[in-house]
Amino acid sequence: MATDASDMMLVMAARELKDGEVVFVGIGLPNRVCNLARALHAPNLVLIYESGAVGAVPTRVPPSIGDPALVTGSLMVCSMSDIFQLFLQGGKIQVGFLGGAQVDRFGNINTTVVGDYGRPKVRLPGSGGACEIAIHAHRILVTTPLGRRTFPERVDFITSPGHRMHGKPRSFFRHPGAGPVKVITDKGILEPDAETGELILTTVYPGVTVDEVKAGVSWPLAVREHLIVAPAPTSREKEALTRVQAE
Repeated sequence: MATDASDMMLVMAARELKDGEVVFVGIGLPNRVCNLARALHAPNLVLIYESGAVGAVPTRVPPSIGDPALVTGSLMVCSMSDIFQLFLQGGKIQVGFLGGAQVDRFGNINTTVVGDYGRPKVRLPGSGGACEIAIHAHRILVTTPLGRRTFPERVDFITSPGHRMHGKPRSFFRHPGAGPVKVITDKGILEPDAETGELILTTVYPGVTVDEVKAGVSWPLAVREHLIVAPAPTSREKEALTRVQAE
């Protein structure tokens, strides 16, 4: 089975999860990533959904965070306020998954509006819990396909903070979490520079050139000196991927 770009993004994200970690999961791609990781190397992931399901073990991909599949077999079910106040703000979420309509050069994410806030070209769903997740989770994994409109130099609106906002570093705002540690795209992985917080290219996928990745962002993308070429998916990963995609 050939691995297309979206499948490669899913595999690379699954490789980032460690067995036993507590993960704040959203619907769609994050759910498939977690199911893939559980099937491969992290069977003891603790999945938490903002609707209140803690330790969920869904046997199928839920269409929404209110799906009954999240409750069946879970460790507990609580209120949404408990999820955010006790688990997230309490520092118990190790990994948060985020995506967005725009991700800029410092990892800021926009899910609010495209264009001017007062007269937007497109009004997006908004923050939901994303801003809180970006602030409090120990680390954030962003999963978004490359594209110049998706990766502008500066987002139109900062919904979820990255590493530098309005000229000030994340530390200025005293955000407890590390923010986006990896932006996993369909062609490579971007990571924040330790000094500036600017996203730089650190990993490309097999068969992808640096120029292809650079063409997908709207700023002069820096490249790490020792660029990594990610290993192609193994036969075991491909088999597990087939099962997860069929769920």
